[in-house]
Amino acid sequence: MSGKDEKTRIEALGSPGSRKIPRVARRHRKNRGMPPPATFDIETLPGSSNLTALETAAVIRRTPGALEQWRRDPNHPLKWRYVDGRPLYRVDAVRDYLAGCVKTTKPPQPHNARGDGPAARP
Repeated sequence: MSGKDEKTRIEALGSPGSRKIPRVARRHRKNRGMPPPATFDIETLPGSSNLTALETAAVIRRTPGALEQWRRDPNHPLKWRYVDGRPLYRVDAVRDYLAGCVKTTKPPQPHNARGDGPAARP
């Protein structure tokens, strides 16, 4: 049993300091943060062009995760369609959504006018 091809037990396993430990495979996680502002003007685009979810999120200043949640609600005012399994948003639909948001947004009240602070008590 002492041939040239035989290795001792330590040589076969390698010394403890020389073993290369494989890196732990990290799971790629989605970027859930706010994308940077859009580098294009949505008003100059033709209404029939499509935007990706990331481009749409950049225009309306929401996270892509918010758009993902909104797609679960078929009655959400921001309309989309799937092309090759990817959600795309028409520029017209994004403009309509933004116009609707401006109309429904309330102006901010001064802090002491809410009625829940100490300034409202007699």
